[in-house]
Amino acid sequence: MRQEDPRRLGPTLGWAAQMAKCAMDARVSRYDVTPVQTHVLMYLHQHGGQAPQREVTEFLRAKPSTVNGVLDRMEEKGLVRRSVSGQDARRRLITLTDKGAEQQARFAESFLASEEALVRGFSPEERETLLRLLDRIVENLKEELKA
Repeated sequence: MRQEDPRRLGPTLGWAAQMAKCAMDARVSRYDVTPVQTHVLMYLHQHGGQAPQREVTEFLRAKPSTVNGVLDRMEEKGLVRRSVSGQDARRRLITLTDKGAEQQARFAESFLASEEALVRGFSPEERETLLRLLDRIVENLKEELKA
């Protein structure tokens, strides 16, 4: 029986996350968008195709100037459109264009393929156990950060 080494868990989780990110980034790079732009497209899709720029900035956890640059490039590519809210001229709305929605649909398929590769050879029970354990780790870390 193998002795468990608690010092191995953190590095192994970190390595798995790094490898998963690299695999997903490689898939996304085929579509001439950055990973951050992919996240914006998916966020907008999940929010009905439109969201205030402030919310997109909060979601990305980035500086407003950084998000402005990301959105500028996305607008140049025809993936999103920015407009002023009719109710408040200070509020900017980010809207997914038809082209952006098409790209988002391609990413969703690509992400599903990446996720399948992550758990290739796992039984349904093993997948469920892994998700449940990772959820517990996330909750433990959230509590730790509050303390």
